[in-house]
Amino acid sequence: MDLNSILEQLGVGSKDTVYLSVTPGVGLELIQLDVSGRTVKNYSYRPLEYNEALRELSDIEGFKNAVTELFAELKISLKSNVVLNLPMVFFGSKELPLLLADDAVTEALTSEVEQSYIFKRYEPVISWADASNAQTGDLRKLFYSAIQKNVIDDIKNALTELGCKLVNVEMSLTSLLKALAFTGLATEQMKDNVSWNLMLISQSGYSICSMIGKNIVDYYEEPLAIKSFEGEEIYNAINASAQITLMSYPANYLYVISETDMVSAELLSKRLQTDGIVNFWENNSFKKQDALPVSLEVLEDTARKISLEAIGIAVGSSVSMPVKFSFLAGASGEGLADDPNEPVHIVLGENEFDISPNAARNIACAIAIVLLIPAIIGFFVVPMVAKQKQALLDEVNTKLQQTNAEITRLQEEQNKQNDFDINAEIKKVITNNRSKLMAYTALGEAVPKNLWVTYFVAKDDGKFDIKGDSSNVEDIYLFFRNMKDSLISTKLRLHKLEMKSDSVDDAVTIDPNQPTDYEFEVTNMTSAELNPPPPPDPNAPQNEKVEDDKKQSGGLLNKPLLNFGKENK
Repeated sequence: MDLNSILEQLGVGSKDTVYLSVTPGVGLELIQLDVSGRTVKNYSYRPLEYNEALRELSDIEGFKNAVTELFAELKISLKSNVVLNLPMVFFGSKELPLLLADDAVTEALTSEVEQSYIFKRYEPVISWADASNAQTGDLRKLFYSAIQKNVIDDIKNALTELGCKLVNVEMSLTSLLKALAFTGLATEQMKDNVSWNLMLISQSGYSICSMIGKNIVDYYEEPLAIKSFEGEEIYNAINASAQITLMSYPANYLYVISETDMVSAELLSKRLQTDGIVNFWENNSFKKQDALPVSLEVLEDTARKISLEAIGIAVGSSVSMPVKFSFLAGASGEGLADDPNEPVHIVLGENEFDISPNAARNIACAIAIVLLIPAIIGFFVVPMVAKQKQALLDEVNTKLQQTNAEITRLQEEQNKQNDFDINAEIKKVITNNRSKLMAYTALGEAVPKNLWVTYFVAKDDGKFDIKGDSSNVEDIYLFFRNMKDSLISTKLRLHKLEMKSDSVDDAVTIDPNQPTDYEFEVTNMTSAELNPPPPPDPNAPQNEKVEDDKKQSGGLLNKPLLNFGKENK
């Protein structure tokens, strides 16, 4: 008699597990994999609105309708367990003392997450894990992620109303990494000790996940209003922004994945200037091939919709990643009373079962009979051991309270010291240096052949001033357009364009047969910033003050022709 027969006699019934993925740009995906054969057995999807700004489902009723239609189309019973992938809402890393207990770690990470604009309105569900080989001294590095508790509760309640049971919730980053490993798309990158960067493009910006093999080392996210750009401007904007960031994460490989139809990962991979081998995958409508072979039951047009996130969630435990997140433990369906007759879900090896309360009582009685004699013996021993352990527990709790009180005291003292914020200073230096380096890089790439830059300054507040000479006006305008395309958000303007001459007579009597030099100035500073007035001299006569004011006024490009070059004599 096999295990399934024994469990069936005890009242235990098996239950199917269904894998769903909420994927922006696709909708709600339902997928079934043949893990051993590495093929897609069945797949379908339904459009589903997702709010990118608030990182939540736009319509929970629409979610319920999509689930009902998908189950009916693929002939799956609604009495199934559901494992769900949700888009990543928040991801970060932090170093904390090794002495902190798990509850204290969760509390500290929750305080960090609540600084985000999303979790100032909604309670977060936190999931965290230790970074591999990232322990230094008395500190350990943690990666953590968060999803809104109300979102998970709403989904759980909706599935319960349909007859399903939500058994696990994962997030898109880990699902995508599992898919890359399972499909073999990143086999070379995920080898031990190989450094590589995963660059994800979405409608709200891009993120870079620094990896060594399968281990996450660091994570960086850059918001970018991609929808505000058109055509080639999108690629120029991403390239200009990511160039400095990629220099901070040197690696052997760069893997570009686009999640939006507005950006082609293939085109972007050819624009990015980085060392190492660049690979790409279109996780959007530009996709030219399937990540996995699909069965004949899946139509070709439908197969093109299969996302890496859907594949990753359906892989389950077949691919093991060092960093794992699960968000179901911290969420609950508030307002729902537990059904006393609801089956309990258990997992034995590769088999999953639902056991009824009556069957559970039968099994409990059988186990009680087997363990009765040892239990009687333990009845006399356990109290003595428990008393000793309780004393140790009380001592540990006392030390923990003292430690928490000390941490609170130190945090309060730090909050009182507002004279220096090291994190803000570091962020300020990085931002200023990044802005200046982008300007230097753009300057080196934008200078035409017959143009000379004679003066350049880049200030900490993002202000630039560039002066130079050229033998023709066309090169000046070409240089100006190049700089504007490279420094999109700086609002550069052509502040000055003059013929270069030594006197007013030379400016008026120009020989058309002789080459003419022009001088120009490109800046985003105001006239007051470019020409700050000198402090007034209280001893100077009134007519001298008026003459000085005239010298400081007179905007370039707005002067009469006879004034060209007058101030540069």
